Amino acid sequence: MDKLIFTLTALFITTISIGQTVEDRAYSAKLQKLLSHTVPEVSVPEIDSAESILFIDSREENEFEVSHIKNAIWVGYDKLDLSKLKDTPKNQKIVVYCSVGYRSEKVSEKLIARGFTDVSNLYGGIFEWKNSGRPVYKNENLATENVHAYDKNWGQWLKKGKKCYK
Repeated sequence: MDKLIFTLTALFITTISIGQTVEDRAYSAKLQKLLSHTVPEVSVPEIDSAESILFIDSREENEFEVSHIKNAIWVGYDKLDLSKLKDTPKNQKIVVYCSVGYRSEKVSEKLIARGFTDVSNLYGGIFEWKNSGRPVYKNENLATENVHAYDKNWGQWLKKGKKCYK
């Protein structure tokens, strides 16, 4: 029975994931191939109110310091620190993001494995967030146009904002 539920859940998640897109067709094609689509995904337009969402930033600290989604909690990736979520209710609505969605997909898998029940990967990451005209912040009250673009290869997918690499 557990195997059947797992199979149906995987099929459901895959069906949802294949439908996600970003504005740029080439970027969308890149993401479809890059991601494993193992966790629920949410597109930027699907987030109509960020007030009830706990955003988790899975980029490295230097990327987070350049800018992040307002009120996001940084947990990192290479040195993942999930202790920051120890008091977070397991049913909290969580959206995990990184630059494009790869690292956040892996962190989302870990959160789900730890019992969090409402976790989604932000499809297209902070790049698509900014490309869609959403604000990013250097600190919680200071909006900025700067976005850490990871490197020149991945930075090509950031179309709006100012690309930073340090």
